[in-house]
Amino acid sequence: MMSDEDDPSFDPRTWSAAGATTPGAAPAAAPPSPEATPQRERRAPSPALLGGGAALALLVAGGVAALVSRPGGPQPSAPVAPAATPAAKTAPAATVAEARRTLVLSQASELRAALADAGVPATEADAAAAAALRTIGERKGELRAVLTLLQGGAATRLARLDASFEDSSGVVVKRSAGGFDAAPVKASLSTVVTVIRGEMDANSFYTSAVAAGVTDTLIPDFAKAFAFDFDFQREIHPGDVFEAAFEQQKNAAGQPVGTPRLLFASLTTGEKSRSLYWFQPAGEEGGWFDGNGASIVRALMRTPVDGARVSSQFGIRTHPVLGFVKMHKGTDFAAPTGTPIYASGDATVQWAAMKGANGNLTILRHDNGWQTYYLHQSAFMPGIVAGARVHQGQEIGKVGTTGRSTGPHLHYEVHIDGAPVDPLSIQTESGRTLTGAPRTAFIKERDRIDVARAARAG
Repeated sequence: MMSDEDDPSFDPRTWSAAGATTPGAAPAAAPPSPEATPQRERRAPSPALLGGGAALALLVAGGVAALVSRPGGPQPSAPVAPAATPAAKTAPAATVAEARRTLVLSQASELRAALADAGVPATEADAAAAAALRTIGERKGELRAVLTLLQGGAATRLARLDASFEDSSGVVVKRSAGGFDAAPVKASLSTVVTVIRGEMDANSFYTSAVAAGVTDTLIPDFAKAFAFDFDFQREIHPGDVFEAAFEQQKNAAGQPVGTPRLLFASLTTGEKSRSLYWFQPAGEEGGWFDGNGASIVRALMRTPVDGARVSSQFGIRTHPVLGFVKMHKGTDFAAPTGTPIYASGDATVQWAAMKGANGNLTILRHDNGWQTYYLHQSAFMPGIVAGARVHQGQEIGKVGTTGRSTGPHLHYEVHIDGAPVDPLSIQTESGRTLTGAPRTAFIKERDRIDVARAARAG
């Protein structure tokens, strides 16, 4: 073993990196390629085996060699890639959602305010409403507006506006590069005929008809059609059969537009049957006709109040207030206060004012000289004054209990040649029968209705 004394001193000036050439020495042989000779890791001499100064010099020199050489011989320095910079975080794009809102406005002029209330920016609400109103104008009537909104974050944009009236006419407003474009939409209506059949229940024609599916607004028209032929209080019984055909306009969405119109009415009791068609001759008022085109109109209607109950008939009776037997000169129809009272025929108003025990009284003088009396009314209709002209079926007052009365009802009298007669026993001549062009038009309408009825029966 070599001692410290035997170890030759180390002169750093004679040290060179691996592969360096000493001046005056032959060049070192090229090292074998890494592919040919496996490389082993070269270890620096242990500092413990070197002297203090030599060790320090070796450590310093070794540090330098580590920067300029690699095991196995000289190698070109590999470029050192700069440390990767973390990518900046990008905020996710705001999600734009499409939403729909439906608004129902009482008129088109409310559109701008409604758009603003829905969150549409003021400038867009102004522009879209202006485009719509330029197309539909200041038209009256309920307007249904469907908004298509684009919502992203806190922002709301209007993409489309579909506005329509009851008949489906309206406007479509779409966003464009220049603002909003509007296009008109034409009305789209279809007419649907509905046929309903039913039986009378134990209560009333009203409850029977509603239960069968007849629109309640048509029930007064049905009753008026038979005002000359049936007493709904005395002649109608449970099990009697009725039929109604009515037409209703519907828009493109299948929703009803306007009011339905009664086309056909039929009533069959144990004693008689009647079928009537509504028809309006050109240039004339409409009315009810039988299947042969004969008008049902007579001089007087049998009942001037729809759906009322006959509470007291014409003849001798014990007076409900005075308590003694007295001639009852008319027919009493019990009905709630406010029930409409109709003129039983074309006439001129002879009297319309309060008259003692009669209460509010209207007297009509008819064209044939007959008179009709309407007692105990709660109110007169506007325009019902002495001298005014009224037509058959026109509302002239309201049921009440004014004067000497025990409850709301109409006391109705008919006077012929100045003498009272039983209103329910009067037989009058029927009206005209259609001829010529009006009859041809009627037959065509009758057949149209009958086709719908036959389809319902099938």
